[in-house]
Amino acid sequence: MTVRVNRSFDVSASPERVWEFIADPANRARAISVVKEYSVDDSDGRRVTWHVQLPIPLVRKTVTVNTEDVTRRPPEYVEFVGKSKVLEVTGTHEIVETDDGARLENSFVVDGKLPGVEKFFKRNLDSELENLQRALERDLQTTQ
Repeated sequence: MTVRVNRSFDVSASPERVWEFIADPANRARAISVVKEYSVDDSDGRRVTWHVQLPIPLVRKTVTVNTEDVTRRPPEYVEFVGKSKVLEVTGTHEIVETDDGARLENSFVVDGKLPGVEKFFKRNLDSELENLQRALERDLQTTQ
C-alpha cells in the first residue's frame, strides 16, 4: 500500500529565505521525529543518510534510508527520494510567493515494504509535516 500526503502552509518570509531552509537536507532530516541520526554524504549536501527508528513490531532496529535530492530549482522546488529495505519515500517541497510571504507546498509518497510501515506513516505524516513547519518557523525567528 502507498501512503500519499499533500499539505501546505504559509509563512511570513520571502521565497528565497524559505528556500535557504528547505533546500538543506539536514534541516529536513532534523524535523522528522523518527530520524534519530543523519549524515551528509557529499559536499553539495544532495545525499543524506537517515537512521530511522520506526515503532512497528517487525522493525526492531534502526533502518538506514539513503536519500538524495534528485531535483533542485532554486528558489522554488526540491524533490528527494529515499530508499531502504523497509520503505521508499519521495518528497517534494514547492515554494510559492504570496502577498504576505511564501507558501510551502509539501507532498510525500511512502511505499512500505513491510507490514505496518504504511499504517505508521498514514497515522503520522501529518504530524511530521507539522514538525517541519515548526522547524521552519523557529529557523525564521532566529535569523530575522
